[in-house]
Amino acid sequence: MTPQPRLGPIGQRITKKLEQSFAPATLQVIDESHHHAGHSGSRPDGESHFRVVIVAEAFRAKSRVEQHRMVNAALAEELKERVHALAIQSSAPG
Repeated sequence: MTPQPRLGPIGQRITKKLEQSFAPATLQVIDESHHHAGHSGSRPDGESHFRVVIVAEAFRAKSRVEQHRMVNAALAEELKERVHALAIQSSAPG
């Protein structure tokens, strides 16, 4: 597996907000902006496209749509200001 590049300030902010909001058992924030260079919403300085893999107790008994809405609400500021695309893989532990 190829190691992920170090996250920039936006990726770090996303990580911090998700940790504070959900105290996840597992969290990966992956900057995929380099895959979208030249596409709609891409930024020359990157940090526009992210993938989040999160496992948190807060998602138990929630539908996938509810889980994604929770993540989107936690990251509303980033989605409004900077992040063009956010792919979410969410689940409860177990």
